[in-house]
Amino acid sequence: MQVNPGLEGVVVAETAISHIDGQQGHLIYRGYDAKQLATTSTFEKVVHLLWKGHFPDGEEEKQWLVKCRQSQTLSDEMIRLIQTIPERIDMLSTLRSVLVTMENPDWPPTWEQAIRVLVQVPIIIAARYRYLHHKPIVPPRDDLSFAANYLYMLRGDEASEAHVKGLEAYLILTAEHGFNASTFTSRVVTSTESDILSAVVAAIGALKGRIHGGAPSEVDDMLGEIGSIERAESWMREKLERGEKLMGFGHRVYKTTDPRAEALRTVVQEYAANEPWFDFAVQVEQIALQLLKEYKPHRSIYTNVEFYTAAVLKAIQLPAELYTPTFVVSRTAGWIAHILEQASHNRIIRPDSRYVGPKCAKITK
Repeated sequence: MQVNPGLEGVVVAETAISHIDGQQGHLIYRGYDAKQLATTSTFEKVVHLLWKGHFPDGEEEKQWLVKCRQSQTLSDEMIRLIQTIPERIDMLSTLRSVLVTMENPDWPPTWEQAIRVLVQVPIIIAARYRYLHHKPIVPPRDDLSFAANYLYMLRGDEASEAHVKGLEAYLILTAEHGFNASTFTSRVVTSTESDILSAVVAAIGALKGRIHGGAPSEVDDMLGEIGSIERAESWMREKLERGEKLMGFGHRVYKTTDPRAEALRTVVQEYAANEPWFDFAVQVEQIALQLLKEYKPHRSIYTNVEFYTAAVLKAIQLPAELYTPTFVVSRTAGWIAHILEQASHNRIIRPDSRYVGPKCAKITK
């Protein structure tokens, strides 16, 4: 029996949701290039594409937006919980606790359940953020897009068009990415015929892990520690000499530049190209790539999505503490797409293992 640690290279299911070409650097959503979607579509339309397999037409889009807006309310119980969970509890743990207070949905998951969960996630995060910063909770508005509403609920006033555009591109590009750890977790839970909330909450638990969802803020920290371009090479060289990783580089799947990183770099260039910190980030990237070729010549290590995620979220003035929660806002769309797909032709996921423990151990008195 062959064992593939981390299930690397193991095909566990067929999916029509997305395709990752790690060699050529392509990410496809239902046949469409995700890089193009980031500049030509909206998050709402892309979610519809991921869930239903097609873009909504005029009437369908209208109904979809109406259903989204009808779900934009927090119950009194959820608000009380947001305000009573101890401040030392991190955002993702708070999000899980608040989500489970929603009405327990039945099996199989429905379109209406999916919309409600998707819409509630940014509302809960924004409400908790404002509470922690001693500001009144801001309810969503019916006249704003998903991305614009998220920024509005966080800030209390409308964000600029550039900031909304930057966030929307990020949400689209990170909404879905195949059978990553958190997405696979959501499918495993769904395969037991558990409800959609349990599957999403389990996925959040997986994404909370440091090596899955926490890298963008660590890129920010890395750039802050480097401080100046004159110090960049020596700082990163010392890291590599100690066998440590450079945050924002390397990916389990991509053997070339992450296409999401390329798209986000383009987005930032449109309205932050003259910012000193952006020029600094680009120069650090180039030095890092040169050093990685020097220290790891036999490995294909390139810029990943986290590097330019940090740049985009910094450009739209999002606090670093919200980087990972905002990743959850986008990735919830992908989790739900997989939950719906798993439920549509379900079979419980139950892999084998190879026992390597002792055999025929005897009990002694």
